[in-house]
Amino acid sequence: MAEKKEFQAESRRLLDLMINSIYTHKEIFLRELISNASDAIDKYYHWALEHHEEPGDLGIRIELDETNRTLTISDNGIGMTKEELEENLGTIAKSGTLAFKEELKKQDKDQSDIIGQFGVGFYSAFMVADEVTVYTRAAGSEEAWEWKSQGADGYEIEACDKEERGTMLVLHLKADDDQEDYSQYLQSYRVQDLVKKYSDYIRYPIRMTVETTQEVDGETKTVPEEKTLNSMVPLWKRPKAEVTEEELSTFYKQHF
Repeated sequence: MAEKKEFQAESRRLLDLMINSIYTHKEIFLRELISNASDAIDKYYHWALEHHEEPGDLGIRIELDETNRTLTISDNGIGMTKEELEENLGTIAKSGTLAFKEELKKQDKDQSDIIGQFGVGFYSAFMVADEVTVYTRAAGSEEAWEWKSQGADGYEIEACDKEERGTMLVLHLKADDDQEDYSQYLQSYRVQDLVKKYSDYIRYPIRMTVETTQEVDGETKTVPEEKTLNSMVPLWKRPKAEVTEEELSTFYKQHF
C-alpha cells in the first residue's frame, strides 16, 4: 500500500509557485529534467568505476503519448533508494528555498535561469503537469520505488517493479486553457526544438522515436525511426562551417 506523506511548509509554498506558475518560460521544465537525468548518469558512471562495473550504453530517452497526455523522461543513471527519494523529492527546503524566493523577487521579467541555480529543477515539472510519477531503482539495489504527487497536497511512495537501474519520470500534462497550450509538449517537432535549444550539449545521447516519411516498395509511408536529438558537442568545439547564425544568436541570448 502506498505511504502518503506531506511536503514541508516551505516545500508547499514553493510548489504552489510552480503549480500556479508566474514563469514566462514554462518550456524550461524540459531543460531542467534532462539536466537532472544527465547528472544522474554522471553519478552512475563514477559509481560504476568504483565498483568495477561496465557502464554500458548510457543515455536519456523521451517518450510522448498524446492519447494519455504523458511525457516520459527516462535515464539509466544512478537511480534512488527510498530514503534518497524522500530526501531529494520530498524536502525542498534543503535546496535553498528562501534564497530562491528572494532572488525571484528581484527578477523583473525573465526567470528562466533561477530554477536551476537553486537546485529545485525537478519541481519545474509541476509548471506543466498536474501529476508527476517517478519510478526509480538505485544502482546495486534489488528494490525499486514509485513516487507520485499531484502537487502541494503531498506525495505517495510505494514499492514497484522496475527491472533496470535508473529513473523514469512520467508527467501527466495539464489541460490546455486560454493562456497556455500544454499540448505543445506532446508534439514531436516541439520537443526536438526544445532539446536542440536548451540541451544540445548534454554529453549523453537524448533519444526519441519520431515519425519520418520514407519510400517503401514504391510507396510513401510514415514509419517510426529512432533519433538522437542532441549533437553532444559544444558550439565552441564544432567546426566553424557547421555553426549557423541562428545557433550563434541563440547561444549568445542564453548565456549573455
